[in-house]
Amino acid sequence: MPSTWNAGPRDVAGQEGPYEAALKGHKLHDPKQPIEILRTIHSFDPCIACAVHVVDPRGEKLVQVKVI
Repeated sequence: MPSTWNAGPRDVAGQEGPYEAALKGHKLHDPKQPIEILRTIHSFDPCIACAVHVVDPRGEKLVQVKVI
């Protein structure tokens, strides 16, 4: 279950999950095509990066990427 663990939300102590921690501080070249995010998540699991939602700190969706 590595994908479930790595993609998990923050724990009860507020500690970031592995994906969130790996993406912290990312600078996007083009927010409408966040290829950097896909590549980072792909390094954990080659299958799960095919659908990524980018949200702001309030949880508002900024962009949704689905690779077919």
